[in-house]
Amino acid sequence: MQRSLVLAILSLLLSSNASALILLVGDSIGAGFGVPTERSWAALLEQQIAPQKVINASISGDTSSGAKARLPALLKHYQPDIVIIEVGGNDGLRGQPTALLEKNLRAMVDLSRKAGAQVLLLGMHIPPNYGESYTEAFHQTYHTVAKSMSVPLLPFLLEGIALTPGLMQADRVHPNAKAQPLIVQNVLPVLEPMLN
Repeated sequence: MQRSLVLAILSLLLSSNASALILLVGDSIGAGFGVPTERSWAALLEQQIAPQKVINASISGDTSSGAKARLPALLKHYQPDIVIIEVGGNDGLRGQPTALLEKNLRAMVDLSRKAGAQVLLLGMHIPPNYGESYTEAFHQTYHTVAKSMSVPLLPFLLEGIALTPGLMQADRVHPNAKAQPLIVQNVLPVLEPMLN
């Protein structure tokens, strides 16, 4: 009896000190395109929330369909506690139907939850190239998924960055190295409650 009590206490102590494993599934914004890996927002986030571990499985150019297809293997391999979903920008830039983005985001949330992970959704805005109604529908998709599935949402990952001079690369799509710490500041208030 005494031995099992000691084992139970040790187990509780070990589990309370265990760090969370966070899986970031994203596109070029998540991958830190054009920025040295160690200066990307994912790397800076991991430093900020140590001892939590961030696995960056973002791929430049990925769409929500590509990320959804990759997710089951990533979940099986890493068994994350939290999945951060940062996709959709390339869907929007290609003018793909917002219904497809919504379907893929819902599937990714479902897959992550079935694997026992919490989910954080990072929203994106796109330029108005495809007209105001498409742009608004695109942005609203993140809110719809987050609300209907009770998922924490950061409405716009690049809030205070995308339109600020000196924080974007020459392509005006990707944030530069100066912007990376600001992205972390945007993410932290939504992520930190999930770590407690």
